[in-house]
Amino acid sequence: MIRLTISCLLIILLVFQGMAMSLLPAKIAYSELLMTPHWVLCFVLIIAIFFDKDDTYHCVWYGMIFGLLIDVVYTGVLGVYMVTYTIVAYVIHGVHKWVHETFFVSLLLAMAGVGLADAVLYVIYSFVQITEMPWWNYVVLRLVPTILANVVFFVFLYPLMKNRVERWSDMWKST
Repeated sequence: MIRLTISCLLIILLVFQGMAMSLLPAKIAYSELLMTPHWVLCFVLIIAIFFDKDDTYHCVWYGMIFGLLIDVVYTGVLGVYMVTYTIVAYVIHGVHKWVHETFFVSLLLAMAGVGLADAVLYVIYSFVQITEMPWWNYVVLRLVPTILANVVFFVFLYPLMKNRVERWSDMWKST
């Protein structure tokens, strides 16, 4: 039941992630700044921080499955988001073992995860020549706005899901 609940929440975030840009005011949505919502990744990172224990890697599987769904639904290149979200979930899961589960640390891990994911996506898309944006323009016009926009979403998501996900983890451990 817990896996079904998490999967349903991730599907809902996947759908709303696609509509996120239409929710922004036109002045922001049609400006030079490019923001990519990584809402599914933000929730996968919450799973990595508060659900997974040292010996479980549910976040990696959710990152892989829902990264592939993002590839199928939103992109023309299969496997890019799948690999990126899987790697980021694994890295954040590993780093999480060394730090405490406070809001500030979770926020820093989310910022690092979103930044790493977007940078890896930029490198992959540059390598296959889908994007030709110079690195400095990418950092200023896309990476920083993407991190800030996803931090706002993470700050909204954190108080709603932290205790729930911890409870689900305890329920999962006891079964």
